[in-house]
Amino acid sequence: MKECYHNIPSPSYVMEETLLRRNLELIRRVSVEADVEIILAFKAFALWKSFPIFREYISGTTASSLSEARLGYEEMGSLTHTYAPVYRPDEMKEILRCSSHITFNSLSQFDHWYPTVRDYAGHPISCGLRLNPEYSEIETDLYNPASPDSRLGVPLSDLPDELPAGIEGIHIHSHCEDDSHTFARSLSVIEEKFGRYLERAKWVNFGGGHLMTRKDYDVELLIKLLTDFHRRYPHLRVILEPGSAFAWQTGPLITTILDRVTHGGVTTLMIDASFSCHMPDCLEMPYQPVIRGSSMVQDEEHVYGPYRVGGNSCLSGDVMGDWYLDHEPEVGERLIFEDMIHYTTVKTTMFNGISHPSIYLLHSDGTPDLLRAYGYEDYKTRMD
Repeated sequence: MKECYHNIPSPSYVMEETLLRRNLELIRRVSVEADVEIILAFKAFALWKSFPIFREYISGTTASSLSEARLGYEEMGSLTHTYAPVYRPDEMKEILRCSSHITFNSLSQFDHWYPTVRDYAGHPISCGLRLNPEYSEIETDLYNPASPDSRLGVPLSDLPDELPAGIEGIHIHSHCEDDSHTFARSLSVIEEKFGRYLERAKWVNFGGGHLMTRKDYDVELLIKLLTDFHRRYPHLRVILEPGSAFAWQTGPLITTILDRVTHGGVTTLMIDASFSCHMPDCLEMPYQPVIRGSSMVQDEEHVYGPYRVGGNSCLSGDVMGDWYLDHEPEVGERLIFEDMIHYTTVKTTMFNGISHPSIYLLHSDGTPDLLRAYGYEDYKTRMD
């Protein structure tokens, strides 16, 4: 365990500034070399107290709700690119105030809201339409935005020969933590299906899921794909809105073993956090997170186990496993779950009223900075 973690209480999410800046520097390089705008997707990361760091590298954000749009406008300091599956009448005026771009999920939503957007006097707003290429290599249905029966985006079969007047941009999202080789294949499908619309648009947003900060990601291929696309469509402004890529591998969730329970020959390490409440993607995807110093298979180094890990909610399924360790785990020992900043921190709940982990920013000099601590009032006021 890093020495500086000892001063951070358990349970806590810890985002490391050094690792965050490493990601931001790479993202900025892609933006400059490929001549594209890369904006932060709040659906994956919204720790707004870190925005001063982000503003050194990017200026734009993308929102999918009124709250996210306000966060971008009020805390990031710039108008947002906003897309929502549907827009609520009681929220639209405020969304307009916070947005530079508004993308509609259907032609009927565009027809309904375009007069309102067109007549808005506050500042110019560019309208876009989300299209569904009906092509995606995502294997988990829960995270596949481009299946043929998806509610998100308009498929080619439902599009008119020309997009309605007032639609300036095209938004397409078909990735989830994918590599640039996958983007190459999807880009080919997109151009084949929607080329005539791209020729008439002013901008195209290729959505999120471009995990360019992962170690094995072919960044040079991404830059080449985008540069070549520019040559084919020199009039288009190109936008990417990754989420995970910004906070990928920037910090863990620190937990502590509070008990050991052995039943039916299975030993479960009971921790002071919850998979269901504090690591929900582990159960939704599902995927087994990495625990520092552990292995998912027994080998020469990791001979102790297997162990399951149990969360502290009353949900019977709040458990995952198995892991092997290089020592016999003891009560009071910390378990560190890797890569728990992106998506995890925005999807937590207060189910069961169990204590929510604190959130820390570990500065480059090793100084921990408490961004948020949670208590009873946070749970209680959700029910006001």
